[in-house]
Amino acid sequence: MIKKESIENLKNHLDVVDVISQFLELKKTGANFKACCPFHGETTPSFVVSPAKQIYHCFGCGVGGDSIKFVMEYEKLSYPETLEKLASMYNFNLDYENTTEKKQDTKVIEEVNKFYQKLFVNNDIVKEYIKKRGISEFSIEKFEIGYAPISADTINFLKSNHYNLTDAIDLGIIDTGTNGLYSRFIERITFPIYSISAKLVGFGGRTITGHSAKYVNSPQTKLFNKSKLLYGYHLAKEHIYKKNQIIVCEGYLDVIMLHQAGFNTAVATLGTALTAEHLPLLRRGEPKVLLAYDGDKAGLAAAFKASVMLSQSEFEGGVIIFKDNMDPADMVHTGKIQELNEIFSAPLSFSPFAIDYIISKYDINDANQKQKALIEANDYLKTLGLIYQDEYKRYLAQKLNIRENLIQISSNKQRIFTPNLSKIDIAELCIIKSILEKPKSLASILDIIDSTMFETHKREFELLLNDINDISLNSIVLNEKLENYDDERLNQELLTLLYKFYANKLTAISYDKDLDFKQKANLIRKIKDNINQLKNGKLVSYNL
Repeated sequence: MIKKESIENLKNHLDVVDVISQFLELKKTGANFKACCPFHGETTPSFVVSPAKQIYHCFGCGVGGDSIKFVMEYEKLSYPETLEKLASMYNFNLDYENTTEKKQDTKVIEEVNKFYQKLFVNNDIVKEYIKKRGISEFSIEKFEIGYAPISADTINFLKSNHYNLTDAIDLGIIDTGTNGLYSRFIERITFPIYSISAKLVGFGGRTITGHSAKYVNSPQTKLFNKSKLLYGYHLAKEHIYKKNQIIVCEGYLDVIMLHQAGFNTAVATLGTALTAEHLPLLRRGEPKVLLAYDGDKAGLAAAFKASVMLSQSEFEGGVIIFKDNMDPADMVHTGKIQELNEIFSAPLSFSPFAIDYIISKYDINDANQKQKALIEANDYLKTLGLIYQDEYKRYLAQKLNIRENLIQISSNKQRIFTPNLSKIDIAELCIIKSILEKPKSLASILDIIDSTMFETHKREFELLLNDINDISLNSIVLNEKLENYDDERLNQELLTLLYKFYANKLTAISYDKDLDFKQKANLIRKIKDNINQLKNGKLVSYNL
């Protein structure tokens, strides 16, 4: 774990304009810098970077934060990964809490990958196989396709170069057996597997000698967990974010060929079904998820399980099933690019696919079978949100040719309602901005103002009170249309705000029938006294 002091020192070392300008072209406009936002498509720049505040904010999509947040979102990295990347960019040494724990040295796996790539170049049989599959020279380089030789050759390479064999074992390159050391990848085409931060963590290998295990992956290590990784994600992540789409395939070759054809948001699971552990990775950037699976029994079953999981987690997207023994790689190889475009533009949504799959298991011409199909499909529907249940019960009724009232929905799924506040009050926002620009003024203002005085922007003022550095307030700070009042103007605007508040309060209390005479008279006296002081230009303490 990185020490807190070290993180703070790194933050102090960073300049938000310098960091972001390494990823975007920034143009100076007044005191700030502007660019087209990289997180949503736009042609008019609404992405503002403030060197004075060391923050950024997009007025188009609402994203904002500091240097670290920007790199996290842009590069799709975790917080620790972002800190390490920035430290590397600025030649800054991070201090860790537990310095006794040795960090995994990955040099050996990187050198083995280069070794496999060289062997691939010199192996005509392997090159011919890859060529027959339609993979171009550019794709071979891009995906670093290699070839693992016989076990002894890999062991000799490690020993002759004096690499640490313990590291090679820890990284899943070799292992020990009854006859000593052996390589985990023997006479296989190799596909290097990278983490989301583009660190080499393992390999996938395809046999070319007819081995019973067609594909093998690295074993689980500290760095490699196949249930959390997606092949090709490090190359696809930027495109995924920009296109708001991720295509999940079943195989390495599907990914390579789809990228080759321009479908550069394609990734693949590593010889395993999509799992719940993949969901955080799929959720990054909130893309639409397209499952591109084979039409065989195994492919349909995998697509069903994934569809159930993704629909229950409320992912957008759908399923594409490839038929006639064709997979995405075959379609690219045979030049069916336009057909692929059409297929990917019209997926079947997850819930209808899941319902269709459930119904397909039963003979719905038989009443008993139809009843079983209804029960299973209904049980699935109840795991969805209320709107989805209501929407797809109609679909299920049509598929089974039954009345809708035979389908039960559950009210257990609760949803949080978030209001969409489009109304704004410029005067209130200017007061809030002025306080944000001069935080020291808050102490004197707190005695005068209550959050209830803000009719439109009560929430924003409460955010300011709770945490003046809350990134949600960046949109106010960086909004050039809002004035930053000097002390005299701020006092005038506060007088106006207070007068309006107490005038409204006086009217409300005068007509309040729940107050007894004594309470009402006391409050009216206080409010009238406050209003008189305000008329004389004096700010009054809140006393109600």
